[in-house]
Amino acid sequence: MLILLTNDDGIYAPGLAALERELAQIGDVIVVAPAVEQSGVGHSITFLQPLVAKRVFDADDRPRGWAVEGSPADSVKLGIFEFCPRRPDVVVSGINGGLNAGINVLYSGTVAAAIEGAFFGITSIACSLEYNEHANFARAAQISRHVIEQILKLKRPEPQLYNLNIPTAAIAAARGIRVVPMGVSRYGEQFIKRTDPRGRAYYWATNDPPPQPEGHDTDLTALTQGFITLTPLSYNMTRQPVLAEMERWQLTLPD
Repeated sequence: MLILLTNDDGIYAPGLAALERELAQIGDVIVVAPAVEQSGVGHSITFLQPLVAKRVFDADDRPRGWAVEGSPADSVKLGIFEFCPRRPDVVVSGINGGLNAGINVLYSGTVAAAIEGAFFGITSIACSLEYNEHANFARAAQISRHVIEQILKLKRPEPQLYNLNIPTAAIAAARGIRVVPMGVSRYGEQFIKRTDPRGRAYYWATNDPPPQPEGHDTDLTALTQGFITLTPLSYNMTRQPVLAEMERWQLTLPD
C-alpha cells in the first residue's frame, strides 16, 4: 500500500514524524508537506507563482520527504503527480496540533489537504490532536494508525473522506470512538482590541469554546466528553433539496 502523508504544520512538525513512523508499519510512506506552518490557510492553492519543492533530510541524513513552499493542498497535488512513484492508495493529513472539529473544518489546512486527495478519487483521512504543549503525538499516531487500518478494512469500495479528532483526555484513557456529524455551531467570533507600541489598534481573535448544541450529538459534544470522533465528510456543497426546488423556478433575463 502506498500512503501519501502531508500536514499543515510543516514538514518538521512532530505530529508528522510520529504518524510517519506508525504508517510505515502498514505501507510505503511518501511525505510531501509545506516547508513552513500553514495552519488556517484552508484550501488555498498557488497559481500566480512557481512552486518550489526540495527534498529534506534529518540529522542522520535520512530522507524526511519533500518540503513544498506552498499550501497543504499544493503539497498533495505535487505528491500525487510528481513525487509518488504511482497513484497513492490513501492520503493521510496530520497529525495536526489542535482539533479540527465543527466549523473549523472550513478553515483547516489539515482537512483541506485530505479534501484535495479526495478530489482525485483517493480515500483520505485528516487526523488531529487537541492542542497541548506536552502533546503525546506518539500515542495519538498509534491511535490514528489503528483507526485508519479499520477504515480501510470496513469502508465502502468507493473513495471516501474522513475527519478524525483525538481529545487530550483520550490519550490517557480513551472512552471510545464516536461516529458523529460535524457540528455547525458558531463560535470564536470575539476579538480583543489592543494597542501596539506605536499607538495603532490591533485585534486578537479569541478561542472561545463552542456552545453546546441541543438535540443531537456532534463532533464538538463528543470531544468535550472525552471521545475520539470520526466524521465522514463531503466536498460537494450543493444543497440537493434546494437545487431540486430551484430547478422549477422560471428564471428570466432582462430584454
